[in-house]
Amino acid sequence: MADITWEEPFCAEGSSCFQLGTDADGNGYITLAGAEETYLRDSRDALRQLILDIKAGKADHLL
Repeated sequence: MADITWEEPFCAEGSSCFQLGTDADGNGYITLAGAEETYLRDSRDALRQLILDIKAGKADHLL
């Protein structure tokens, strides 16, 4: 398992909570809060755009 530094969970109203993380190589990670052992890895830019879209209400169905 990668050495991932997780941020505090983000919880939308009535939705699942998720966390973002990064590793020393600059990879970005996303997982459901409390499920750090199962995560998706992608570039920081791709994950940042996904989170911005979710926060903007464009992808609420993903949560």
